[in-house]
Amino acid sequence: MTGEEWGQLKQQLLRTVGASNFKNWIEPLELSGASDGVVTFLVPTSFFGNYVSQKYGDQILYHVNTMAPEIRRIHFNVGGDGARRSQAAPRQSADNEKAPAPERDGQMPAAPLDPRFTFENFVVGKPNELAHAAARRVAEGGAVTFNPLFLYGGVGLGKTHLMHAIAWELQTQRPELNVVYLSAEQFMYRFVQALRDRKMMDFKEMFRSVDVLMVDDVQFIAGKESTQEEFFHTFNALVDQNKQIIISGDRAPGEIEHLEERIKSRLQCGLVVDLHPTDYELRLGILQSKMDYYAGQYPGLKMSDGVLEFLAHRISRNVRVLEGALTRLFAFASLVGHEITLELTQDCLADVLRASERHVTVEEIQRQVSDHYNIRLSDMIGPKRVRIFARPRQVAMYLCKQMTSRSLPEIGRRFGGRDHTTVMHGVRRIEELRQTDGQIAEDLELLRRTLEG
Repeated sequence: MTGEEWGQLKQQLLRTVGASNFKNWIEPLELSGASDGVVTFLVPTSFFGNYVSQKYGDQILYHVNTMAPEIRRIHFNVGGDGARRSQAAPRQSADNEKAPAPERDGQMPAAPLDPRFTFENFVVGKPNELAHAAARRVAEGGAVTFNPLFLYGGVGLGKTHLMHAIAWELQTQRPELNVVYLSAEQFMYRFVQALRDRKMMDFKEMFRSVDVLMVDDVQFIAGKESTQEEFFHTFNALVDQNKQIIISGDRAPGEIEHLEERIKSRLQCGLVVDLHPTDYELRLGILQSKMDYYAGQYPGLKMSDGVLEFLAHRISRNVRVLEGALTRLFAFASLVGHEITLELTQDCLADVLRASERHVTVEEIQRQVSDHYNIRLSDMIGPKRVRIFARPRQVAMYLCKQMTSRSLPEIGRRFGGRDHTTVMHGVRRIEELRQTDGQIAEDLELLRRTLEG
């Protein structure tokens, strides 16, 4: 098979696998040659070759056979300058496939990087702006200013996203650097494997020859004495060489139970950054950032006003759940052929909304609001209409609508037997003021955080 024939076959594969998958997985392949019924392609990494073989091998072989019927098998070899260059930059995949990180001969292969997790796709807000700025600084690949960088926070707040974004940026801007990203679990697995195979010297050499080491979910090694011992020595060796280390965890270093004190001390000697729980504005921004993608995936599908705002209010702790809810909502609406309304959203995501509910009660909200505005609870739910009581009453009604599954008539009954139209008016009024009155917006966010906590 000639290079010209392979070029023609690639155009056929482009039509078969689609533009995005072609760019990610077929275009980087370089034809090496064909003999004895085997066609050989050069690939950037063994992981890449294995993935292409498993997912696209049959399709490639089918198209190859149309021009070279004698070919019975496909083989992949690591190598090829063009293929390596294609791996240096982040790739977007329509199927959200994970792209393998570059691998060098004799070096420990890194874990795959998710092409979705780049700085361009990271929505910045007050809860994560410091972590984002620190990650950006490290990703510049210049002189090490703080070592290690330790990112911590709860599930779905963006730690792994920032870790992958740093790796992508370093690979793009500083391709000569040996950047290794892996989870703490993978570090432990490779350590145990090296012990079993009696290859500890190879293990030490591989890990201590990296330029940037990134370890995700470090809390996993807590309580595992031998792994902690090796991690400590690897950490020290890299710091002594002025190599950058980036670590993430679900808690601050000092709060991770069963983690050795000397490791806690080492982790705290750099910059420790907390990714705070998302606020309403950040969650809404994340949802809005996804809308262009869904508009392209589901052309003609309409969404009513207020749906994104509703989701940003109700699903507040985990961004992954929030994004998954939006994906599910669009898929469901396209299948049933309906506009995405608030009612459809509540029906489609009933289980997600129940799971995301903090079990906050109407009574809790009433007590918290009355305390916040320093008024008596009896005055807030009573008949008086003076502004000093009416505005807090409307704020409480608004929070009840956003944070509980109670209907408008039910909420009205808890506020002195008021009609549901009164509740509806109060909710709409606060929604308007939230956009124009900074104090109301601040009060709402503070009250919501207090109630969710």
